[in-house]
Amino acid sequence: MKALTERHRLRSILGGSAGNLVEWYDWYAYSAFSLYFAQAFFPSGDRTLEQLNSAAVFAVGFIMRPVGAWVMGVYADRHGRKAGLTLSVTLMCLGSLAIAVTPGYDQIGVFAPIMLVLARLVQGLSVGGEYGASATYLSEMAGRGRRGFFSSFQYVTLISGQLLALCVLLVLQAVMPASALEAWGWRIPFAIGGVLAIAVFYIRRGLAETESFRNAQGSDQPKSSAWALFRHYPRAAFMVMALTAGGTLAFYAYSTYMQKFLVNTAGFGREAATGIVAAALLVYMLLQPAAGALSDRIGRKPLMVAFGVFGAALTWPIFTTLESVRSPVAAFLLVLAALIIVTGYTSINAVVKAEMFPAHIRALGVALPYALANAMFGGTAEYVALWFKHEGMEQGFYLYVTGMILLSLIAYLSMRDTKTHSLIAED
Repeated sequence: MKALTERHRLRSILGGSAGNLVEWYDWYAYSAFSLYFAQAFFPSGDRTLEQLNSAAVFAVGFIMRPVGAWVMGVYADRHGRKAGLTLSVTLMCLGSLAIAVTPGYDQIGVFAPIMLVLARLVQGLSVGGEYGASATYLSEMAGRGRRGFFSSFQYVTLISGQLLALCVLLVLQAVMPASALEAWGWRIPFAIGGVLAIAVFYIRRGLAETESFRNAQGSDQPKSSAWALFRHYPRAAFMVMALTAGGTLAFYAYSTYMQKFLVNTAGFGREAATGIVAAALLVYMLLQPAAGALSDRIGRKPLMVAFGVFGAALTWPIFTTLESVRSPVAAFLLVLAALIIVTGYTSINAVVKAEMFPAHIRALGVALPYALANAMFGGTAEYVALWFKHEGMEQGFYLYVTGMILLSLIAYLSMRDTKTHSLIAED
C-alpha cells in the first residue's frame, strides 16, 4: 500500500487529536462543574460532604475505565484503531447527553444520583477505550523521528479538553449568577459536549487506518485478549501499571483536584480558582510538544526520571506553600511549577507505552494496564484528598502523592529507554 505523505499523516494526526479533545472535554466537564451541581444530586448542606459524594461518582467512572480499556482495546486490535476511536466517541456522547437531561434529587429522589452514576459508567467505558486507541493511533501514525512530538498531542488535546471545560465554566460564571448555575446552568456544558461528540463521530469515520494495524493482519500471533496480554507480555503490562501509578496521581492532584484545593483550603473564590488553574493549564498544554520533541532527541527515560525526582522532592513544599498563599499570581506560579514537573510523564507516557508492545496487541497493552492503575490512583485522587481533609489530616494527601511518585521513580530507573528499544516497526 502506498506510504502516507506527510500531509496525509498530519491530517490524520490532527483528526484523531480533535476527537480526543472532545472526549476529554466531556470527561472533565464533570469535575469542572461539580462545585455547582453536587447539591442537585447530593443535597446535604455540608459543601465538603457534597463534594466528597460527587468525587466518589467521579471515581466510580474510573472503575469502568479498565472494562472499556479491555473491551475496546481488543476491539481496536482486531477491527482497527479507527473503529475503536469511533465507538468510544459514540459512548461518550450518550453519557454526556444523559447527564444534561437527568432531573435533580428534589424531582426524582434517589434515582437522580443513580442516573448520574450510570451516565458516568458509560463515559468511563468510553474514555477507557479512548486512551488506548488514541495513544496507539497517534504513536503509529507518527514517523519514527518525531514519534515523541506527535504522540504528545494526546495530552495536548487531553489538557485542551480540560481547559475547554474550564473556559466554558468561566464564560458561564461571567454571564450567569451563581444561583442560576446551581439551578440549571451546569447542564449546558454537558449538552455542548454531546453535540460536539456527534460532530467528531463523522470526523473519525474518515480517518486513515495505520500501517502497523494493516501489517499485523493475517499474522500468526495470538489474537488480542487480556489472557494473551498478561500471559505473553507480563513484564511490559506490569511496567505500564508501575510507571502510570505516580504519574496519573500527580496529574490529577495538580490539575483537577487543584481547583477545589484552591477554594476549600487556600481560600480563593470559585471564579479566581478557576482562572488560576485555567491559566496554568494553558501554559502546561503548550509545553507538551516541546517535551515530546525533546524526548525524540535525548530519549524518553530522562524525562520520566526527572518527573520522579522533582515530583517526590517538591510536592510537599508546593502544597504546603499554597495553603497560605493569598496572591493569585503566586498561586498561579506554584500550580504551574507542579504541572511543569509532571510534564516529564504526561508528554511522553502514551508513546512509551505504545513502544513497549507489538502491533497485534498494542491497543490493549497500552489501555488495560494504564486503566487499572488509573482507576486505583488517578480516579480516586480527589476522593482521597477530600477524605483526608474531611478527617482533619489534609497533609496526609501530600505524603501519599509523594510516596506514589517515588514508587514510579523506581520503575523509571529500572526500565529500558523505549526510544531505542521500540516495538513499533513502521516508520
